[in-house]
Amino acid sequence: MLGLVKPSSNFRHGNEMLTLRTRALNIFTIPTTTTLNHSFRKSRFPSFMASAISTTSEEPTTKNFVVQHPVQVAKRLEKFKTTIFTQMSMLAIKHGAINLGQGFPNFDGPEFVKDAAIQAIKEGKNQYARGYGVPDLNSAVAARFKKDSGLVVDPEKEVTITSGCTEAIAATMLGLINPGDEVILFAPFYDSYEATLSMAGANIKSITLRPPNFSVPIDEFKSIISKNTRAILLNTPHNPTGKMFSREELETITSLCIENDVLVFSDEVYDKLAFEEDHISIASLPGMYERTVTMNSLGKTFSVTGWKIGWAIAPPHLTWGVRQAHSYLTFATSTPMQFAAAEALRTSETYYEEMKKDYMHKKEILVEGLKDVGFVVHPSSGTYFVIVDHTPFGFENDVAFCEYLIKEVGVVAIPTSVFYLNPEDGKNLVRFTFCKDGDTLRAAVERMKAKLRK
Repeated sequence: MLGLVKPSSNFRHGNEMLTLRTRALNIFTIPTTTTLNHSFRKSRFPSFMASAISTTSEEPTTKNFVVQHPVQVAKRLEKFKTTIFTQMSMLAIKHGAINLGQGFPNFDGPEFVKDAAIQAIKEGKNQYARGYGVPDLNSAVAARFKKDSGLVVDPEKEVTITSGCTEAIAATMLGLINPGDEVILFAPFYDSYEATLSMAGANIKSITLRPPNFSVPIDEFKSIISKNTRAILLNTPHNPTGKMFSREELETITSLCIENDVLVFSDEVYDKLAFEEDHISIASLPGMYERTVTMNSLGKTFSVTGWKIGWAIAPPHLTWGVRQAHSYLTFATSTPMQFAAAEALRTSETYYEEMKKDYMHKKEILVEGLKDVGFVVHPSSGTYFVIVDHTPFGFENDVAFCEYLIKEVGVVAIPTSVFYLNPEDGKNLVRFTFCKDGDTLRAAVERMKAKLRK
């Protein structure tokens, strides 16, 4: 499946590769009724997956014939297979590659936050939390939101604590979207959006943001949004592009949402990683709070992505649907980590200022390094991601480039075609992350300088 390929004239100009959606993600396709030879059965999987395939705890005496059962999955999820982040991280381990693909820091969060978690555990705060959050964290989220957006919300009626922002997204979709409802996404988009909307049975429409600035095509947006649109899913700062939606763009979205009575689901997990201008919560614009669910989390800002503490903020009439779904997804999330999260959110502004400075330095290391290697680097105003054009190196598409980069160069990037409804729109782009320490970023750049050739 993920056979890594060097560029060649035949590869570049001859046989066309299958798209990432039908090839790079289709790692579990196997015969459905065939009795298989043991060695052949394993060979049908990519080499990096073969060792992970379970046979039995004891090999049968005769290895020639082992019944292989087909994998089973609901039709609404068939096309999604294994996420690209899982695949690329596994390949990073297999090939000893530096992982600039998946967006998790390789450094730890602040000591005071970890100490707060340890203290909560030692104090016995280890049983189920209240379903929609421990009161201390609900209040801390409301206070932080007021400081950031100027909006006053009721922590008991308008804040729901979730297992990361990904669950906040899922609870919002499943709690407020009915089968057949039209939802508009801005592509490229975080991959869980499409999968969760598919679970909800939504009719998904997409508006493509194009390089170099990934601006909203206003005329196209106006032509798509209508009275039939139930919701828009917004992400600012934007993963994977690093785009910050401008005030003008947000005001246009606001006007059209009010005119057409459309909800907005706003993913703002990178709100504290806005480098060139202040982040604007669309809920803070006139007429928008009553129709907006604002979603956020602790992990990106405090480098504790494994804790999975997130939240959704919405007026009571929307919170009801979010909480109904949340109740039957996870019911509650980690109790001691919620108390630590409350402590984190009450920290001084100095923490956020220093964090931003540190990430700006990391960004500079990576961006300048990528330019020196020969990439076309597109502007990134927020998040900890950078999008580049890989075409100077002569590969057919993003999948082929990322495969080569891992196996032959020893660096992981993410092919962006998985973030589009039409993968062709992303075939020239790949995403790097700079949420790594400086030495790691420099080492990755040096590998690319040594082994990538135009």
